Amino acid sequence: MKYFTMIAALTLGLVLVGSALAQSRSPTTRIRGEIVSFSADTLTVHRHSGDTVTIALSANVPISAVRRIRLADIKAGSFIGTAAKTDTQGRLTAQEVVVFPESERGTGEGHYAWDLGSHSTMTNANVDAVVQGTSGNDLHLSYKGGSNTITVPPTVPIVTFIPAARVDLVAGKKVFVIATQKSPHDLVGQRVVVEKDGVVPPM
Repeated sequence: MKYFTMIAALTLGLVLVGSALAQSRSPTTRIRGEIVSFSADTLTVHRHSGDTVTIALSANVPISAVRRIRLADIKAGSFIGTAAKTDTQGRLTAQEVVVFPESERGTGEGHYAWDLGSHSTMTNANVDAVVQGTSGNDLHLSYKGGSNTITVPPTVPIVTFIPAARVDLVAGKKVFVIATQKSPHDLVGQRVVVEKDGVVPPM
């Protein structure tokens, strides 16, 4: 009898732990807009969608900016992130490309839905080959669990990350923030990419 009681208690404990862990996983949201203000570790952003949100930023939240690079700077072996639109035949056309520094290789690796317009996806992957096409360069990409090919038109913004700091978070600058959303009005920043030298985060 004691044996079955111990098993039941252990099972209940595991269920409660699992439930607590599930509740602790806050959904991630992406915020695009213009900085209204930054003070006392609180970033206020007027989103492109029209509303204004406040985001808590701890002292160790990564802050970066981007600088423009050329399509020719993307080489076989580069690790990139690219948002793309999917056409009716399943072909992917890039909306933007970010070349990650080598220290950030593997960030967000994979292919998944994105929110930069309808039928938008994000692919963070290694560039296996770059092939010149009729409407831009075709990037042959591979990532854990799959591969795909994305066409990059000449007009698409291509950037790489550069350092930025909290002093760059000034009113009027465009910003892209990845945050966890604990409640509709409780956002906690996980990463910030801010406009610098006139270059707006394209992601």
